[in-house]
Amino acid sequence: MLLLLLLLPTCWAVEVKRPRGVSLTNHHFYDESKPFTCLDGSASIPFDQVNDDYCDCKDGSDEPGTAACPNGSFHCTNTGYKALYISSKWVNDGVCDCCDGTDEYNSGIVCENTCKEKGRKERETLQQMAEVTREGFRLKKILIEDWKKAREEKQKKLIELQAGKKSLEDQVEVLRTLKEEAEKPEEAAKEQHRRLWEEQQATSKEQRERELAASAFQELDDDMDGAVSVAELQTHPELDTDGDGALSEGEAQTLLGGDMQMDAAFFYDRIWAAIRDKYRSEVLPTEYPPSPPAPDVMEPKEEQPPMPSPPTEEEDEDEEDEETEEDEDEEDEDSQGEQPKDTTAPVPAPQTASPTEEDRMPPYDEQTQAFINAAQEARNKFEEAERSLKDMEESIRNLEQEISFDFGPNGEFAYLYSQCYELTTNEYIYRLCPFKLVSQKPKLGGSPTSLGTWGSWAGPDHDKFSAMKYEQGTGCWQGPNRSTTVRLLCGKETVVTSTTEPSRCEYLMELMTPAACPEPPPEYPVEGDHDEL
Repeated sequence: MLLLLLLLPTCWAVEVKRPRGVSLTNHHFYDESKPFTCLDGSASIPFDQVNDDYCDCKDGSDEPGTAACPNGSFHCTNTGYKALYISSKWVNDGVCDCCDGTDEYNSGIVCENTCKEKGRKERETLQQMAEVTREGFRLKKILIEDWKKAREEKQKKLIELQAGKKSLEDQVEVLRTLKEEAEKPEEAAKEQHRRLWEEQQATSKEQRERELAASAFQELDDDMDGAVSVAELQTHPELDTDGDGALSEGEAQTLLGGDMQMDAAFFYDRIWAAIRDKYRSEVLPTEYPPSPPAPDVMEPKEEQPPMPSPPTEEEDEDEEDEETEEDEDEEDEDSQGEQPKDTTAPVPAPQTASPTEEDRMPPYDEQTQAFINAAQEARNKFEEAERSLKDMEESIRNLEQEISFDFGPNGEFAYLYSQCYELTTNEYIYRLCPFKLVSQKPKLGGSPTSLGTWGSWAGPDHDKFSAMKYEQGTGCWQGPNRSTTVRLLCGKETVVTSTTEPSRCEYLMELMTPAACPEPPPEYPVEGDHDEL
């Protein structure tokens, strides 16, 4: 043991130039010819206390090759792969953390040196990434040239549309004037047709009213002496004016204008309007069968009980007896102090024609129809020109928006403007339409949910065009509106590679595109083999 202790300083001296766990960049801080100063400047110690398995420096820099300081760092040289710093507490812990195995020098564990194999795989991966970058950047240059040409064509088309817009505006105004001129005789002819029809309607209505009045007069003139008397008018109690259920002599005389009777010449002008709505025909006209009830088409002025069916011959013979019984019933009800209830259904006035047929305006005459056709043709031409103008204005707006849109430093992202890309997962179908919107739809069917509409470029200041932000999507339940950040990655193809929801209602989507590929470094010829990565 003594001999071993005597030999240890000699062995250690061999390692002084670069103590175990020290990187090449830091070896100048470890000079065996002078005391070691902690890298944080907290203390100075004799150099032989470096890597003595006792922590003297607060920052652990005196024990880079042991596990004495928990906050220290051990440097893995990893020749043939990437150098690596690990925590000093992992040194000699029985786990191979460095691919060259130098962290387990005194643990009894034999670590296989895998640095060369890892370096080979890493170089292959980097070469593949470099190839993707080179090919993507080549495609990116094509995209830039395509946008330059497309932008020039769109600007040229915009100028043409703006010039054609003025001509089309003038054409629309000319057609508007022609339309208005054609509509004037059309409106006048239609108004004349309508006025004549309304006059015919009024004449026809008056004729029907006179026919109804003449029929009622004949029914009221019981003695057929050519005049309706007070007594004859009193046979119709439904004409009662004071609500007592009977038409008194005074009331009847008042209806007759103070006279005791009135002939047919004055009946329509003086009496008919006053009794028309209350009057009930004594005999139903068989030539006008009752119409089926149609409450959804015609609304009666008053609520009326259902119309009775026309009497048969046997009912005609018993009519007087039934009237007598009804009169007796009314007297009984009057004796009980109640108002009489009229159970006789009011008979509607006979109709000489179907209301639907008579109330329909007849077709226009040939001249009026010619005016209508001419005006319609003028309207069609005007509306077609107006639609063309609106379409042209929309095209101009779209072109102006597309030309002025920020598609990246050189317009490399312009090709995404009119495209949409989808990613299908186990539950949803995600859809990205760059510069427009992001949505998700259940895979098994259902309505899409907006995950945001275009907001702005959202990359860091030094790489603004590396991310997109879509905002103001559908609101979450008791939460904010959905939003999506789209991270742009270099790739030879344009494809959505992933979609996640790192925070509630905030989505992260990755889109590979050649437009995101940076310019690769120049390729230098490789001479010989190199171990380091």
